Amino acid sequence: MSAATIELLRQRLVVLQPESVSIQDDSHLHAGHAGARDGGHYQLQIVAQVFAGKSTIARHRMIYDAAGDLMRGSIHALSIRAEAPGEV
Repeated sequence: MSAATIELLRQRLVVLQPESVSIQDDSHLHAGHAGARDGGHYQLQIVAQVFAGKSTIARHRMIYDAAGDLMRGSIHALSIRAEAPGEV
């Protein structure tokens, strides 16, 4: 399931025209956690020009909007590091 979720998230993030995307499944670190049954825990690192001049909250909203229904199902928790080129 995690490989499929990672691929779906990667496909949905294409709308942000990222220069780089790294997604890691950290679900194994949360075994036994109440939310672990309902979706995975993922770590996202993304670099995209669209983030330039945007606040952290605005960047996260853009990512959540792109992820869509994955955030209400396959993904229980998403740790985000979103940067514009030059901030890396």
